[in-house]
Amino acid sequence: MWFKPALVGMACLALGACGFQPLYGTQSDTQVIADFSRIQVAPMKDRIGQQLHNELERLLHPNGAAAKYSYRLNATLKEATSSLAVKKSAFATRGNLTMSTNYSLLKSATGNSLISASNAITVSYNIFSSEFETLMAEKDARKRAIRELAQEIRIRLGVYLRDPPRVSSGAS
Repeated sequence: MWFKPALVGMACLALGACGFQPLYGTQSDTQVIADFSRIQVAPMKDRIGQQLHNELERLLHPNGAAAKYSYRLNATLKEATSSLAVKKSAFATRGNLTMSTNYSLLKSATGNSLISASNAITVSYNIFSSEFETLMAEKDARKRAIRELAQEIRIRLGVYLRDPPRVSSGAS
């Protein structure tokens, strides 16, 4: 009976000893959130790009954007669909929606690229005999994919902003 609490306690001590820190759960969380507010999300083309832009704005600026931006986030978005499950009658019953994005964080003052990365996500949806039902299922899948991509981008930006790489002076 006492074994489980002791095991949990030892696991917590081990995580603390290895340097593990939650991204948003320490005193540095206010600095990361302040840095997020200084990121300008560049406009994106197409409707799905606009949806990703809006989701990134929502995640990065929960308390509003800063008066002056220090960073600019540029992103491009691509989408592809494919049939996944096919009945004997050759009708698809399940589809996959794959979204991929390439993005880079630039320093506003210099235009220098700080980080560049790519993310991709695949979500599934049902294909129904009704075209409207299929359209709504695909729309929901698109919404889920955009939400997930934006969350991944936010996490990567948070990791970078919390602990940016140190530039060595080279004078050793």
